[in-house]
Amino acid sequence: MHGNTPYAGAPAADAEPTPEHRRALRRELVSVAASTRDLLSDEFVVGGEVADGGDGSLRATIAIRPPAGGVVSAGLDPEDNTETVARKLAAGAVFEAKRAGRDVKPTAG
Repeated sequence: MHGNTPYAGAPAADAEPTPEHRRALRRELVSVAASTRDLLSDEFVVGGEVADGGDGSLRATIAIRPPAGGVVSAGLDPEDNTETVARKLAAGAVFEAKRAGRDVKPTAG
């Protein structure tokens, strides 16, 4: 991602994001989501979205719903390495599922 993407940084604060900027950010988001899915079992649901920020910029968020526990999410910065972000998100989701599993008390039968 460093230097090999058409993404050229955030547009100026007073400029509207271009369609190309939106597409580039979306490609990065899809790449991180695919890498994250490859690291997790099918029980984990991975998704993401590109949305307009309040200041005229674009904001990309990727989220994982583990089979147990709360959603794990992170903002996507195009300067981040795709594989590093995917590994950190996957690890966080696995940790969340594991933590939630420990919180469940078995019922006496």
